Amino acid sequence: MLWRVFLAQVLTVIVGSTLSLLTIAVTPDVTQLKFSQPAIDEHLSGGSATSLKSINRNSFSHASQNLKFDQELNFKVGNGLFRKIWVSAPASTKASDGLGPLFNAKSCQRCHLKDGRGHPPKANWPEDNAVSMLLKLSIPAQSQQEQALLDSLLIPVIPEPNYGTQLQDFSIKGHKSEGNIQIKYEEVDVLLSDNELATLRKPNYNIVNLSYGPMHPETLISARIAPPMIGLGLLEMITEVDILAQADPDDLNNDGISGRPAWSRNMSTQNLQLGRFGWKAGQPTLDQQNQVAFNGDIGLSTPQQSAPSGDCTINQSTCLWAPSGDSVQYEDREVGQIMTDLVLFYTQNLAVPARRNVGDETVLAGKKLFYETGCVTCHKASYTTGADDNKKALSNQKIWPYTDLLLHDMGEGLADNRSEGVASGREWRTPPLWGIGLTQMVNGHSQFLHDGRARGFLEAILWHGGEAQLTKQKVIEMTSVQRKSLITFLESL
Repeated sequence: MLWRVFLAQVLTVIVGSTLSLLTIAVTPDVTQLKFSQPAIDEHLSGGSATSLKSINRNSFSHASQNLKFDQELNFKVGNGLFRKIWVSAPASTKASDGLGPLFNAKSCQRCHLKDGRGHPPKANWPEDNAVSMLLKLSIPAQSQQEQALLDSLLIPVIPEPNYGTQLQDFSIKGHKSEGNIQIKYEEVDVLLSDNELATLRKPNYNIVNLSYGPMHPETLISARIAPPMIGLGLLEMITEVDILAQADPDDLNNDGISGRPAWSRNMSTQNLQLGRFGWKAGQPTLDQQNQVAFNGDIGLSTPQQSAPSGDCTINQSTCLWAPSGDSVQYEDREVGQIMTDLVLFYTQNLAVPARRNVGDETVLAGKKLFYETGCVTCHKASYTTGADDNKKALSNQKIWPYTDLLLHDMGEGLADNRSEGVASGREWRTPPLWGIGLTQMVNGHSQFLHDGRARGFLEAILWHGGEAQLTKQKVIEMTSVQRKSLITFLESL
């Protein structure tokens, strides 16, 4: 633990003492870049792991192109586990029981539709449920002891006393679900140059049909849609040094951007480690992200998450005492180590599709605007992954994820006002943009940001604030032709 903290401190000193070097490394000099043609192999977003298969609804579900033949079987078995529909215990199928008792989905695939992006309900409950969206719950620390737990990052949040860390709107037979999400949108107009008018929708969340008593009066909520699954293994292979070199928490170079690393607790080692997964980068490893989701979203025990009742609280006694699917066959868990390892391999190797039209004149013009406006300062274009003999397909790859994996203040408009780990209520991790142009193709919608409020690329950009305020203003002041070029570039990713 200490050596990682020391490394962060050393890099912080480096950031402060070698500004000119870091400015070159973090913020590319646009005047030195060529936008008349794409970079070499720029279409291979995931390096040689990029999927080169035909673009269709399954484009997010292919394996790393460079996997060996014998590894493809593990990928397919992991895919089967990712799609598995879990049932309540006890059941004759010991490898599939243990669902709930309270849950958000019956399988991983139910949230990560086609391995892609979730969406908010199309209409108020019960016409359409929130199966690919959930509400995170917590309360402020109520004592010095709880605050100490938060400060030491032993826990990321204080759970809501009756309902835990997330609202679970489904339950098995004989149990009541916790409640339902109700969303109402308020329209907000934004005037653009050329007398164009854009309309944003501001969500207001309400929880109805509560089954386990009232919520704490200080309850904090945060809506989250399921993010795409592609390229996660490659993101995990970006070195900490490369990520920390971009951090500038005190904005020492005065560019208005102050990305912060999201240190979080590794549950296996209990050490602090750089977080990089989740909307607020709260999980340091993909394995931990998977196991937390198994437990919290589906109500399954895993090697790291031992509670077979999932997110049930001490005030939900019926849930706590329900039959579990823990089995000796699976190390007294509902999802044993072999299964979590296979799901890990699958999620590590979901390939990023190859980009389209990288040499198109409009795409290149939009790419230039992406750099000139400063989007690339946070959405860092490319890296070369580190080396790992156990992950050769993901090692030493030139990749193009368009993220710095750091936390940024995105302003009041996007704030959920709910701290999580080191992330404040205004901070979000820069999401990767690779594959974003295929969201409509794969998932049948183009709803972006952490809660799916944005109905397209322009709305997503116009919600940016805080550190991105200046960049957003440049987009507002663009001509309509320039904005279309920028969006065409994003559609090519």
